[in-house]
Amino acid sequence: MSRAVLYDSTLCVGCRQCEEACSTRWKLPYNEKIAAEEVISSHKLTAIRTHGERFSRKMCMHCQDPACASVCPVGALHKTAEGPVIYEEDRCMGCRYCMAACAFQVPTYEWDARLPKVRKCDMCSDRTSKGGVTRCSEACPAGASLTGDRDELIAEARKRIREKPGDYYPRVYGIEEVGGTAVLMIAAVPFEQLGFSKNVPKQALPALTWNALAHVPDVVVMGSVLMGGVYWISHRREEVAKEEGKS
Repeated sequence: MSRAVLYDSTLCVGCRQCEEACSTRWKLPYNEKIAAEEVISSHKLTAIRTHGERFSRKMCMHCQDPACASVCPVGALHKTAEGPVIYEEDRCMGCRYCMAACAFQVPTYEWDARLPKVRKCDMCSDRTSKGGVTRCSEACPAGASLTGDRDELIAEARKRIREKPGDYYPRVYGIEEVGGTAVLMIAAVPFEQLGFSKNVPKQALPALTWNALAHVPDVVVMGSVLMGGVYWISHRREEVAKEEGKS
């Protein structure tokens, strides 16, 4: 049974207790200055963002088929059957391919650390792997974040939209994006108004990656032929010039 998190923007009051709970879980500093930062970073793995009177939440989306894991050459990132995408820092070699591959720009890097590593939310895998709830869900006083079975949370999100159509934009974010995610969101307005990109594809990104890689041999062959042609032409010109000089 795959676990997931449902974030309901219409219920969020911007108290940021989810941020503090996350920082406590990771033993990261948290103060008024950090609370005011509305971006995720190596010292802040989830962030509440303000949009006038509305709020949104930035965190790892825990894709069903994560691009970050597909590009990691050492298997430091992998998707678990329980839902979270896990990062194993002992395996990481610091290539940061995961940062480039993520459609949501989530993984961050400890640029100032002597032995830097990637940082990202792991959806409290120590709890969710045992059927528990995330610390952010536990800390939310308004019930804006819920942890549960993914299918059940999708049904709950659709129920809320159906029962209160005037309160919600008619879409559950995360059902289709990049093949589906374990973090689901509902809101009163289109998600691009809450800072989410409109250009996130529906198809899982690893599939696109492998489609591209399938043509790499052809590209290599054509590139070799092209470079060989350039080499032949340039040296043929030299030979012609030498012959003309002799004559």
